[in-house]
Amino acid sequence: MRLMVIGGGGREYYIAKRLAKDPRVTALFVLPGNGGMREFASCVDIKATDIEGIKAFAVNEKIDFAVVTPDDPLALGAVDVLEAAGIRCFGPAASAARIEASKSFAKALMQKYGIPTAQSRCFEDMEEALAYAAGCPLPTVIKADGLALGKGVFICRTREEAAEAVRELLSGARCGESGKRILIEEFLEGLEVTMLSLTDGRTLVPLVSSMDHKTIGEGGVGPNTGGMGVIAPNPFYTEDIARECMERIFLPTVRAMEAEGCPFSGCLYFGLMLTAAGPKVIEYNCRFGDPECQTVLPLLKTDLLDAFLAVREGRLSELPIEFEDKAVCCVVLASGGYPGSYRKGLHINIDPAAFDGAELSVVHAGTRLTSAGYATAGGRVINVVAKAQRLEDAVAMAYNGAEKVKFEGAYYRKDIGASAIRNS
Repeated sequence: MRLMVIGGGGREYYIAKRLAKDPRVTALFVLPGNGGMREFASCVDIKATDIEGIKAFAVNEKIDFAVVTPDDPLALGAVDVLEAAGIRCFGPAASAARIEASKSFAKALMQKYGIPTAQSRCFEDMEEALAYAAGCPLPTVIKADGLALGKGVFICRTREEAAEAVRELLSGARCGESGKRILIEEFLEGLEVTMLSLTDGRTLVPLVSSMDHKTIGEGGVGPNTGGMGVIAPNPFYTEDIARECMERIFLPTVRAMEAEGCPFSGCLYFGLMLTAAGPKVIEYNCRFGDPECQTVLPLLKTDLLDAFLAVREGRLSELPIEFEDKAVCCVVLASGGYPGSYRKGLHINIDPAAFDGAELSVVHAGTRLTSAGYATAGGRVINVVAKAQRLEDAVAMAYNGAEKVKFEGAYYRKDIGASAIRNS
């Protein structure tokens, strides 16, 4: 099979590297890819948002199957365009990708179908939003309605913070057009859980639970990022909670999307808060999270290509999905200054003897390959992923590995998994 993976981050690196090992794959292209992917795939300099360019390449190269994982191309209709051109895809159509691309759509869906979530109101007018923010309960959560690379959510604990978030978003200063509509939402207290799932629009199979660490600073402080590290499984996600989520959230969401005429096929991401009143949805994503993907999928024993094909062909119920009974920790090494401004082109030194590729591995995220070796090319540069029988051991292995990756200004949180180990 001739395969194509759209994207160029750590998520796509892990997926492409795993697919490259499948004996059925005769050619593997990544658009645009990153420096590390050149070891096992052909990187093609076409942006993930260049939908027509992607289609032309796929048709010309006679691609058999495409994996579309980033949010932007999904929201822009990459799957619709490729499928219309005869290219089979893993990923949702644009109408289904709205579950992430428009938070107001997702919120209305949950309210209509009784899926538990935080109360919220939607605003486009600056004065109306400021007036509401001046009197709503604190803390409050203010979100950009559209896609914002994980940086469009603000937890505001004072009136001044809330007013500033409203102004920055609705003016377009913070997230551009994505922030021209906002949600002001009830702040939920509890424990956060991320659940990735595979669904073909009818059957839904949850993957292993995980715990993301979104903020740049240790202890959950500072601005939100795309994610600074993940552990899996999440020790707070019990079997009882899993059953409740399946009955009240997961299956109702899939059925709601089908009822609305936009059935979801692909990876459906549930961001959950385990509150005193039960689990509630914080957000949906229309794709694998990053770095949740490269943390959870190492535990998947089932062949990844088989799983993707079963989703695309509507036969997920026929495929046994199995997982290893182990723990994984992923630590993200970021460029100094991220999620604000940061330098690029800094040389990366990776000690290859420190990584065996099975229990401890390096995932390239924001890298490029130069004549002198690998260099930084993004905010989140390298992920170090460790797998072990116990979470404590996986965390220790990941941090030992992180010490073996060097570049100027490298930064990583030192507390990934700490709260889970301390409180579980």
